[in-house]
Amino acid sequence: MRDAEGMQPTIPFWFGEAPGRTQELSQTVSSLRQSIADLLITDSANSAVQWVVDEIGLPCSGATQLVDYLQAGMNALGVMPTRKSLVMERFFDEVGDMHVVIHSPFGSRLNRAWGLALRKRFCRSFNFELQAAANEDSIVISLGSVHSFPLDEVYRYLQSATVRTILIQAMLDAPMFEVRWRWNATRCLAIQRNRNGKRVPPQFQRMDAEDLVAHVFPDQIACFENITGDREIPDHPLVNQTVADCLTEAMDIIELETLIADIEQDKLMLVAKDLREPSPFAQEIINARPYAFLDPAPAEERRTNAIRNRSWADSAEAKDFSLLDGDAIDRVREEAWPFINNEEELHDALMSLVYMTEEEFNSNSYAQWQAPLIESGRILQLKLIKNTLWIAAENLPCFKAVFDEIDSAEELDKCLAMLPDFILEKNWESEHALREIVRGRLEGLGPVTTERLALELNCSGAKIDAALIALEVEGYAFQGQFTPQLKQAAIANGNAPTEWCERRLLQRIHRYTIDAHRKAIKPVSLETFTEFLFDRHQLLAVTEQTSNPGVSLDGQTRLQSTLNLLDGVAAPAASWEADLYPA
Repeated sequence: MRDAEGMQPTIPFWFGEAPGRTQELSQTVSSLRQSIADLLITDSANSAVQWVVDEIGLPCSGATQLVDYLQAGMNALGVMPTRKSLVMERFFDEVGDMHVVIHSPFGSRLNRAWGLALRKRFCRSFNFELQAAANEDSIVISLGSVHSFPLDEVYRYLQSATVRTILIQAMLDAPMFEVRWRWNATRCLAIQRNRNGKRVPPQFQRMDAEDLVAHVFPDQIACFENITGDREIPDHPLVNQTVADCLTEAMDIIELETLIADIEQDKLMLVAKDLREPSPFAQEIINARPYAFLDPAPAEERRTNAIRNRSWADSAEAKDFSLLDGDAIDRVREEAWPFINNEEELHDALMSLVYMTEEEFNSNSYAQWQAPLIESGRILQLKLIKNTLWIAAENLPCFKAVFDEIDSAEELDKCLAMLPDFILEKNWESEHALREIVRGRLEGLGPVTTERLALELNCSGAKIDAALIALEVEGYAFQGQFTPQLKQAAIANGNAPTEWCERRLLQRIHRYTIDAHRKAIKPVSLETFTEFLFDRHQLLAVTEQTSNPGVSLDGQTRLQSTLNLLDGVAAPAASWEADLYPA
């Protein structure tokens, strides 16, 4: 500290840090959540409010607000996040990107460490620089449009034996290392703070600190194009002290290793849910301030800006956010299936869908356009052992690579003779060909099970699963329980079959589901609102008394109702006596 000598205040050039919540306080917050959740499950919201007033001493208004917030979040997730019950949610934003939020009330020091390590693991797995943020109660990881993975596997991305190494590599790029490096270098007098009797400006001290790290730890600021594998940490007192400060002061590596070990040993309840929109608990981390960011992207370029948040949630409507609308799924299935009105559109549909079953071909009355296409060798009927499929001639080499039982019939030879050389010259591998067949089929079906695809193609479920998992790695397909019947069966029994859906179709289903909920709470008409106001202010009762003199109204009751309507109205005392009370 030194005298500013009348200098004007300036804004610091770093985001700043604040002390994180202690483990004891985090444990208390978790216990409070669990106590309120138990009361909400076993009793009622009024009992929870009364318990908060009696035990904690909050005023009734504050207790009601706290219980309403926790109840809305628990209804959306289906469980209350605590230190014993970790909850992970995933949802789409308005532009189709995904966000993963981990609800872990362990404090910002542990969450910052967990978020940085997870971000580094994601970057190494998907070769994509992610945006992430962490606060006292949650972590958000913003993904692009090329990521798809089973959500519950994220809990297993880190191992207790290697999490320290991964976190050290991750924090070398974070601002915390640079700030603490300058602090330690200045404390040990490795950087001059005064030169020739004058104070060295802060920006020059930053340059000196960068020059020092270039001599002591060159890999920290080295070009990534010249680095292979992990950066080697030199055994230097300044480097060791800076790494220790980052791991133990800015973060809590000991608690993180304990948490990862508890996850490995199944000591915690781990919940993973795909939601149609972010839960109320996720609003805080979505709107986090710059000091919570774990990457250098500025606030105006955050992917979380594309998330459309609710200003409020109706408790009657804010149920489990993982349930999708059945009508939205049916609508997307109808839109995904190609519209066919002539023979050219039929050929294009078979090109995009790869194949149609005999039932689909006949039920949609496509037979009226099949004759000219068959004669010209553009489509053909492929007869497998159990099923008959209609395919475009261009897809025939792909099917021949997968199904050895396809005979070289006369119509097949005719189609092969009509194909260009570049199609015939391509050598399809069986796995690649099956993956492309499944890819095209997903574009027109919406949510579909592995069993259905295996039955249609007369193929083993293991091969179909391998193709679907390959598409999931590409970010093309998602797995889960999407239709309401399967989702409720999964919630009740936990053994519902897995469905697969193409990414863009699933995004559209989520958007239609949210639109349906918004329409359910759209504003009423002006006439309905006016009628409500008339009834609210008892104008209808006055009209009824005028038209029917036999109807008597209790003046005392009407006066009391009127005063209740004026509850909270601010007006000068003279106005009450002169205007309001007489009226």
